[in-house]
Amino acid sequence: MTSGSMTKAELVEEVSRVSDLTKKHSEVIVDTVFKSIIDALHRGEKIELRGFGSFRLRRREPRKGRNPKTGDKVDVPPKKVPYFKPGKELKELINKEPAPAAPSPAAGEIPPDAMAV
Repeated sequence: MTSGSMTKAELVEEVSRVSDLTKKHSEVIVDTVFKSIIDALHRGEKIELRGFGSFRLRRREPRKGRNPKTGDKVDVPPKKVPYFKPGKELKELINKEPAPAAPSPAAGEIPPDAMAV
């Protein structure tokens, strides 16, 4: 993950690495999870993943918009947009400070646990 964002391919690779599954099996798992979320939203259902967050649909009302090229007014129809609300646990994990690294002993010092017999 070098570009600051994770791609689907990188997610599949991570699932494969952590689960000791082949990349093909991992890809099927990732695709199935995504398809299940999309299908549930399409049916108007809310998806709740405890400790992670919830997916739901929000309805956007019809409105008047403008064509940026001509400036003409246009009617924008109503539509549904997916919305993700992160869970409390996810927010806490993201905002958690990383654990400080243990200080390494200075040159010539013997670490205290090395003296235990």
